[in-house]
Amino acid sequence: MKTRHTLTLGLAVAAGLLMSAKAFAASAYDLVLCAAVNRNYVIGSKLVTENGLFRRTETGAFEHFGLNFPHLFQASFDPRDRNRVVMATLNGAISSQDGGKSLRITTGWDMTEAKDVSRDPSVLDHLYLALPDGIAVSRDGGATWSRCENGLPNRGKYTQTIEVDRTRAGRVLAGCESGIYLTEDAGKRWRRVLSTRATVGDVQQSPHDPSQWIAVTHEDGAWMSRDRGVTWKQLPGLSPEHSLYNVAFDGSRRGRLAISSWTFGVWVSEDDGQTWQRRIDGLPPESHGISVGIDPGTGRIYLSVYQTDLYQSDDFGRTWRPAGLEGSTVHSFVFQPSASR
Repeated sequence: MKTRHTLTLGLAVAAGLLMSAKAFAASAYDLVLCAAVNRNYVIGSKLVTENGLFRRTETGAFEHFGLNFPHLFQASFDPRDRNRVVMATLNGAISSQDGGKSLRITTGWDMTEAKDVSRDPSVLDHLYLALPDGIAVSRDGGATWSRCENGLPNRGKYTQTIEVDRTRAGRVLAGCESGIYLTEDAGKRWRRVLSTRATVGDVQQSPHDPSQWIAVTHEDGAWMSRDRGVTWKQLPGLSPEHSLYNVAFDGSRRGRLAISSWTFGVWVSEDDGQTWQRRIDGLPPESHGISVGIDPGTGRIYLSVYQTDLYQSDDFGRTWRPAGLEGSTVHSFVFQPSASR
């Protein structure tokens, strides 16, 4: 945080912090980050870093919990018991039954470098795993895994992101290097619904309208579907030449979206993707946005700037301020209904 040099600015900052505290207190959601705080770390270094799971505390700060585990990209907590979590990691799928204190790799040597994991909210023991050479499914809560790749191409099935349709069991969309694939029978058969030149970085379902989906790509811009992911239309106003990493819906207000970009930091829309603005006031120069998340209770945006800081905004990106985790890279944001409510 920069030093404040005038009383006027100090009062403004204090007022902003008070507003932020009120916004945080009103949130009905807990936040967990999958992150690595390892700026300047090299193999063999004596530098001690913290990696793995971080939770937002009552003060709005973030604290590490569970084992110190690097290269953790996504986590799926069982809503029946939050101590049970399945994670997508460099080692494959890892599960914990005690909130991350102890870990067990549940995939074999042929399923490593998992990028994403998604749980079917209609059948909680069914999970889907995005792999660099395809997709796997678990039907026993993540204890065992099997391949489910019928319909995926022999080449082009690198899978970066996977998301289950919350309205229908076994309906899943996967973002691969050759496009978006859809299954409607729990992975028994896949079909391509969008062809792309480069990897689909993220695909998300609207919290307001389950028929609306948005996907972002590394070279083909952003796309929207209004028919549950069957057909897609490219969104205007976003450059297709630069990598878009992930997209987030604002669950607190319909029509608001945010996209993280390596080149542009963050893009936001307040009219359901029809127009976009780059909002970087308060972010460091050349901000490389790695991931963005929006608190569905308050509308607060979080942006991970590569190995710099986690930033937050309470006015939908018009101004930003550091939120902690200096030197971090946040791979994903996991919002859950508050356990205290």
